[in-house]
Amino acid sequence: MTIDKTLRRKNRLSRSRNVLKRQERIEQLQFEDRWVEGQSPLGLPKVRVIKSVTGKKKKKKTTEEDDKE
Repeated sequence: MTIDKTLRRKNRLSRSRNVLKRQERIEQLQFEDRWVEGQSPLGLPKVRVIKSVTGKKKKKKTTEEDDKE
């Protein structure tokens, strides 16, 4: 069953997931040079998922704050 278009979130896949698919884990292991060619794709080691933090907007300094400093 699919989700109705009105119920979907815009930035659904922009956040990091805590579970990777097997192919994504293999790609991550290859990037970290921990993957050996010919290795079984079953029983893969754990891969740390780096969570991206969305930064908060910085407040703009007003002229009054500049004068105080």
